[in-house]
Amino acid sequence: MPLWIPVTIFAAFMQNLRFLLQRHLKVTGLSTAGATWARFAYSAPLVAALAFGYLWLSGQATPAADLRFWAFLVPGAIGQILATMCVVALFAFRNFPVGVTLAKTEVILSAIIGLILLGDTVSPGLVAAIAIGFVGVVLLSDPPKGDTSLPLRQRLFNRASGYGLASGLLFGVSAVGYRGASLALDSGDVFLRASLTLAAATAVQTLTLGLWLAFRERGEIARVAASWRVSAPMGLTSMLGSLGWFTAFTLQTAAVVKALGQVELVFTFLVSVFWLKERSSAKEIGGVVLILASIGLIFWRSV
Repeated sequence: MPLWIPVTIFAAFMQNLRFLLQRHLKVTGLSTAGATWARFAYSAPLVAALAFGYLWLSGQATPAADLRFWAFLVPGAIGQILATMCVVALFAFRNFPVGVTLAKTEVILSAIIGLILLGDTVSPGLVAAIAIGFVGVVLLSDPPKGDTSLPLRQRLFNRASGYGLASGLLFGVSAVGYRGASLALDSGDVFLRASLTLAAATAVQTLTLGLWLAFRERGEIARVAASWRVSAPMGLTSMLGSLGWFTAFTLQTAAVVKALGQVELVFTFLVSVFWLKERSSAKEIGGVVLILASIGLIFWRSV
């Protein structure tokens, strides 16, 4: 089995845990930007220590980070922040179901952006797997009903749809940017390149969003510092999940990694059924079946 497959599944599982902790932070009083920044601020030191510790222990030469590396990394890091904000903004609109669906175009857009910027190609079989998974994700998301009294044109072309498509595009830019940055490093094994790229990305995100909070949300940084009991474990899960994603991006095209990473929604579904004892609709069960079919097809085409 190719290494990127178990690494991606591990990353998706850790991301699921991180979302649970981040959701708890949001309901305890932090703003959306504050809860997002806590993820970067608490994971950045851990990632840096791990990356440079591994560099020292492995005895490898430090890879040179040239202009190409930063040209991929900075847009990827900023794109991830902006994409998250777009998703949050969706929920302020009454007619957001179409926007939520458009946000799920992330995998498809990752394939297009990867082809344009990196020349990454995807086989017909994997294209089919991505398409099946996309339908499953849309079914499993099952957003609340929109305002169906509005004309179709207004339901499709509105600010919510714009935010949804923007988030899918920005998440695609982020994934391809991280893969491009890791591949731009001129030396080092897979884990070294992935960890150093992640260290640079979290440093950029911590600094950028930290400056935003300092000027636009006075006092939020202090509230993040006071939330360390939850923020610190969240930083740990964020580091582990991100290391998985970055390692997988170094080994495989972003679109295929993101397609397999949709297994995270299956983890969330299982938690809701077996832990929270929530009842599932036929639509949700159908979505899980399609995602599992997509994952099975990816296994078959990759192993």
